Amino acid sequence: MDELTPVFQQLTGYPVAFLGGFVSGLLRLNLAEDPVKSWLDQQTGSYTPSTPSSTNGKNGPQSITIE
Repeated sequence: MDELTPVFQQLTGYPVAFLGGFVSGLLRLNLAEDPVKSWLDQQTGSYTPSTPSSTNGKNGPQSITIE
């Protein structure tokens, strides 16, 4: 039951956001594609999906050396 505690905390703290994210995950909706993107733009003014930042300006796998 301890594993589900964070889920219940988010559900009780932010019920609309939690359920919206849960439903979009179940329906596998991509927030960067229409019609979801256009709806989000209308609701919030603009929506820019976050992209993961790369380290040192490089994309993709990086090699490391272990001595």
